[in-house]
Amino acid sequence: MPAKPKVRQKPVSESMNGRPRSRGTELVIITGMSGSGKASVMKAFEDLGFYCVDNLPAELMPPFVELVKQSPEIERAALVVDIREGNALDRLPRTLSEIKKELNTRILFLEASDEALVRRFSETRRPHPLDKNAPVSTAISAERKRLDPIRNLADEIIDTSKFNVHELRQHILDKFQRGKVEKTILISCVSFGFKNGVPPDVDLVFDVRFLPNPHFVPEFRPHTGLHPKVAAYIRKFPQTREFIKRISQLLVYLLPHYIREGKSYLTIGFGCTGGQHRSVMIAEDVRKRLEAAGYNVKTTHRDSPKA
Repeated sequence: MPAKPKVRQKPVSESMNGRPRSRGTELVIITGMSGSGKASVMKAFEDLGFYCVDNLPAELMPPFVELVKQSPEIERAALVVDIREGNALDRLPRTLSEIKKELNTRILFLEASDEALVRRFSETRRPHPLDKNAPVSTAISAERKRLDPIRNLADEIIDTSKFNVHELRQHILDKFQRGKVEKTILISCVSFGFKNGVPPDVDLVFDVRFLPNPHFVPEFRPHTGLHPKVAAYIRKFPQTREFIKRISQLLVYLLPHYIREGKSYLTIGFGCTGGQHRSVMIAEDVRKRLEAAGYNVKTTHRDSPKA
């Protein structure tokens, strides 16, 4: 078996080939959990004009960096490295640290909840690459432990549990497309009824049960907060308009700070008694105000199937 090529590591003060380090070229290392969406993310980077390579062996990463630095045609490059590295994965943290000294490099780590990953593997009917014979849940747990040192080096961690394929792609396009204002956070406004419990995945919860309840108006009882007459009834009260105004202003203030801290998504819950009228109407109105401020927002009405 031929010997593997050796790559000489230079001191921090010089580049791998002895020349001053390049700062103009951009390199993104895409890594993370199997099933977290790395393939979809790489396709998004290709659409942005990145030179992309999937599953490059760790020992070839330094030579690849030299190639990128020397090539006049490659301004932006992306590599996917993950658990498929096998035993070489143990050397990857050191390799990544050295590469970050040589080139303008960002490490993007993708992950998802165990529940989301198990569901995705079940839907695709593919075995887990770490252990094809073990239960998927066991392989996921082992993979998290193996990848933890790499996760600690990440410049950004994205939990893809709440993204579908299209939302994940758009998030990457928004975040890495040059010349765009970075309002790169996916916001979900969720209406719900407290009688059914608070959604477990909400980041912020607002109780709107202080508003007059359309449920006690017979004309409105069969409808939801999406009905124009129901929405107009709730909106006619001064406290409703003031609440929507103040909450929207608060969120517009908070969102840039969340983005600066690397938050990829924010789930905002609005709860009333049954989740049919007030919470639905408020979630929709807040969505419109945040969209007007330039943010990507979707609404979900958990307890209102008619909505």
